[in-house]
Formats: sequence, C-alpha cells, structure tokens
Amino acid sequence: MADILGERARLSPDQPALVVVEPELRLSYRELDQRAVLCARLWTETLGLRPGDRIGLLAHNRVEYLEAFFAAGKSGVILVPLGTRLTAAELEPMVHDSGMRTLIYGRGLAPVAEDLRQRLADGESSSPIETWVALDPPQDLSTRGARAGAAELLYPEALATLPPNPQWRPTPCDLEDLYCLLYTSGTTGRPKGVMIPHRQVLWNGFNTVTGWQLRADDVSPIFTPLYHAGGLMAFLVPLVTIGGTIVLHHDFNAEAVWESIEQEGCTVILGVPTIWKMLLESPRFESTDLSSIRWLISGGAPLPRYLIEAYQQRGVVFKQGFGMTEVGVNCFAMGVEDSFRKIGSIGRPMMHTEVRLVSEEGEDVPVGEVGELLFRGPHVCRGYWNRPEATTEALDAEGWFHSGDLARRDEEGFYYVAGREKDMIISGGVNVYPAEIEAALLLHESVEDAAVVALPDEKWGEIGVAFVVPRGQQEGTGESFSDDDLADFLGERLARYKLPKAYHLIDALPRTAYGKVVKGELVQRLLQAG
Repeated sequence: MADILGERARLSPDQPALVVVEPELRLSYRELDQRAVLCARLWTETLGLRPGDRIGLLAHNRVEYLEAFFAAGKSGVILVPLGTRLTAAELEPMVHDSGMRTLIYGRGLAPVAEDLRQRLADGESSSPIETWVALDPPQDLSTRGARAGAAELLYPEALATLPPNPQWRPTPCDLEDLYCLLYTSGTTGRPKGVMIPHRQVLWNGFNTVTGWQLRADDVSPIFTPLYHAGGLMAFLVPLVTIGGTIVLHHDFNAEAVWESIEQEGCTVILGVPTIWKMLLESPRFESTDLSSIRWLISGGAPLPRYLIEAYQQRGVVFKQGFGMTEVGVNCFAMGVEDSFRKIGSIGRPMMHTEVRLVSEEGEDVPVGEVGELLFRGPHVCRGYWNRPEATTEALDAEGWFHSGDLARRDEEGFYYVAGREKDMIISGGVNVYPAEIEAALLLHESVEDAAVVALPDEKWGEIGVAFVVPRGQQEGTGESFSDDDLADFLGERLARYKLPKAYHLIDALPRTAYGKVVKGELVQRLLQAG
C-alpha cells in the first residue's frame, strides 16, 4: 500500500530523486525505483521472505539504505533499522525481540556484525537470523564463506543473479500492515519496537507536504542517521511524496553540508540544535550562498535563542518542529511570519492532527497551563512490538496516544514544549518543569547550553540542579560567571521556587545522535560525586 517511490516514479520518472554526495551518484525517480524493485525481489525471490517477515538493516547512510526502505513498501516485509552506534550486546535483544530472519550490514559495521553473530551463536536462545547479507565485499576475502551457521550473501552479487521478471508487481498490503519497526533509543529503559504501519508512513508524507507546504522543486540534504525516524520520515518520505530531491550524506560534516547546500541549491533543511551549532561555527557559515534556502527547521531538543538569531541575521527563516517516533516526526506546522514573532514555539497542530493537553487527572488544562500532550489521528503508530502492556499504557481506549511530553499553548493556539513528564521535578509538592528553566538559561548571553535535572532531597523531595556550558567553552575561551549571576538572571524571569538549588559548569552536555540530552548520565555524575 505505501509504495510511495513506485507511485512517484510512475508520475515523475525523469525527475531528479537522489544525489549521493559520496561516492557521487545521481538517480532519477525511475532509476531509484528500479533499484528498490531489485531489492524487493532479492528479499522475496532469493531470501524467501514473505509479508510480515522482519529484515534487519545495520548500515550508515547510503543508496542501499533507501533501496531497502522503499523495498519494504513494495514487498510487505517489515524493515528493522538498527542504530549504528549500538554495540553487539545492545543489538542482540532487538534481534531476538523482532525475530528478524535476515540481517543486512555495511562494511563499516562489519566488526559489530561479526561480534553480534558470535553472541547469537553462543547464546542460550537460537538465533532467528537465517541469512546475513553483506553490502560490501569483505576486506579479507579468505574469510568469505568460512563461517558456520547462517548463510552469507554479498548484496551486489545476489542482485546480479536475479533473472529478468517484467511481470513483477508490488505485494498488496493493508493500511494497518506493518511497514517497519523502529526501536526507541532506550535512554529510559529497554528499547521498544514502535510498530509503524503503512498508514502512518503514507499519512506522514501527505500531511507534511501540505502542512509544511513542500514543493516538487524542493531540495533537502539528509545528513542525520537514516536508522532514526527523523532521517526516514522528516523529509525523505515527504519529499518523495511530492517529487522533490534528496541530497544524501554518509554522515555529518559541516563543510560538506554547506558545500552541498550551495552546489545543489538546497531549499529546506532539518537539523538538531547540536548540528545547527556546528554549522554556525564552521568557517563556511559566513561565506556560503544561502539564497536558495526557503527555511530551516530544528527538532529533537530545545533550540537556544542565540542560534535562531544568528541564522536570522543572515536572512534565513528558522522554524522549530516537534514529533516523536510513535506519532510521527512532523506533528506541528508554522508559517514564515510566525517563526519570527513566535520564537520558541513549535507551531500549531497539522491538519487532522488532534492534540489535547491534560492534567494528571486527565482533564483538559486551560490556556497557558502545562499539561501532557496527547495525540490522536491517522499519524499514530499501532503500539509496541511484543509489548501489549506498554501499548495499553500509551494508547487509551479512545485512541489517544499519551506522549509523556509536557507543553502549554497560548491564546492563538501555538504550542510550547515544557519538557518530559518523567523529567518533571516535584519540589515541595509543586511541579517544576526543567525545559522552562533551560529556556530561560539559554537567554543568558554567556550560556551556550544548559540542562536541568532532578536530585532527591530530604527536605523538598526533589530539587533542581542545572548543568551549564559557558559560551566558548569548547574553544577554550569560555566566559566566566558565578552561581549568583545565574540565580539573579533567572530570578528576573522565573518564580523563586523554580530556581535550581545548584549550578555546575560543564564542557559539553551528553547527547544522543539526535540531540537529546542524556539526563540520566548527568544524574549519575551527581550521585557518584556524593
């Protein structure tokens, strides 16, 4: 059902679909679709996979990643993207939980794949993987075929052996059939496989096109990992839906990104705050021609105001977005004018996206008050793979997904994120929202980054502790200020009960690949320090 690439290739076969930066490759929609068809045929004709079977993918950004993603829409086989930063020990539970029959891996991750293969062979439970597919020839050809156990295929060779099949057609799928399983980062516990149906992929594409007003002449670079929902869904699916062009980077390199923005005439660009900071600090920031850019958008974490202002000074529109794997990465939209007058807002809910803000008792909160974000609509996932209790906890009987994120809305219907419910600090029986404090800290001219965590306290139950990165710290020119300076600054903007009880200067905050602060690591540092 969600053969988005096939449908776009039918309508716009000769339009440019993909530019791969390294190794250089340019493909039209017809050419990219033909490659995805071959991939789907390999899965079904050679590997014997059937609709509903799971196939793992452990690789960095490359054209074969797109072939696999779109092959899932053509075959009914469920794709399971795996994090490239994870160890074999972290990947092993995902392999067993998903029950994947095949694992595809790239050369750069061959050592991890080998470690995983050994762990599965030595484990108490038998490995579900029947076939390992290498995207690249092994560097040591003498080891090829010498492994015992599951079969081994080399992707290019296996594709070359497929006979012509002009009668091939995509496998019909129902809207509720699963397209992929996206495992959460697991920063708060064991990773869960989010069940993404064909319906959600389709809706994400169409609604983002309309809500963000994407165009067929839009060009967007992807330099964030494709194993994450942001890499796959934020611009890849929507731009293929409308017929735009993707510029694919193997990974993030600030100079290479600026070069491709200028050379390819990129128009819409997604990043996370960490990336926008590195792009700002690049020597090419001031010299790159930005005239092609319609707007930039940031997600994944709160965006410091100084970053927004720095890009706006170069005449670029800067928006903020919000989404999550379970409800789609694009849930809110904002116009160009609103991006200037509503700095800090994530916008209004997109079309046919129902949003509620509710109290702990489940009642809708008034305008201006903080409540938990609830979502309902065709963009919501089916729940968690093999986790019925977690699914029931997140999706209520009326179809509302309880996100665990806290937010408020203003009189005009614009939403502002206040943080995660699990991050909320209850101090002296009063709720304190770390995101509100962090946003205020980031207004300080000498603060580059900040995070606030909760620490147990005998008197208050919990207290807030702030970690602050001084501006210029990474370059060795960090600005100096005292705890009293910060307390006085916050005291002019926040109620006294919200102020952190301690401030710690830090070189850099620990973050995930998508910019989220790993607050558990910060708490652990405090506990270890006594």
